[in-house]
Amino acid sequence: MTLRIFTAAACVAALAVSSAFAQDKPVRVRGTVEQMDGQMMTIKARSGEMLKVKLADDGKVVALVKASLADIKPGSFVGSTAMPEQDGSWKAVEVHIFPEAMRGTGEGDRPYDYKPKSTMTNGTVDASVAKVSGSTMTLKYKEGEKKIDVTPETVIVMYTPGSKDELKPGAKIYIPGAEKQADGTLMTGRVNVGRDVAPPM
Repeated sequence: MTLRIFTAAACVAALAVSSAFAQDKPVRVRGTVEQMDGQMMTIKARSGEMLKVKLADDGKVVALVKASLADIKPGSFVGSTAMPEQDGSWKAVEVHIFPEAMRGTGEGDRPYDYKPKSTMTNGTVDASVAKVSGSTMTLKYKEGEKKIDVTPETVIVMYTPGSKDELKPGAKIYIPGAEKQADGTLMTGRVNVGRDVAPPM
């Protein structure tokens, strides 16, 4: 009987720990700035939910600007949201080009929450082969490589230094990882804001 009680208690404790870890998991935020109050943003998320997100005192604002296929060169460090095609290939929804100072950010290939089955791949462009329409780029990262087709429909953007002044009502933003706070608000150290294009990721 004592063993059963101990086992049950252990299970409850494990569930509680799992729950705590789930709650601490960084949250991605996509949406539009509705209001700014000091460092606190009120954001209307893509889902329609209203969120309170505080930019840390030492937080950074990074702007996204339009770029083109010509800006993706061998050796560039980029990230790409991609969707699987029926023939087993991968088609880029978007490609974002990192500045040299951000090389290595999020390197690797992983499932992504843009849409079901989507992935995010961050790596160095090893080669880019021109096709009749667009090109195929090979991204290399520590664990391997992945070929991704870039088409005329692919949105291509580039990171550039931004300013907190750009976080104004109507601004389209993307936050890659915000932490939940005890009061239900979120805290982030970085906000990506679309300068002439909505963040496509």
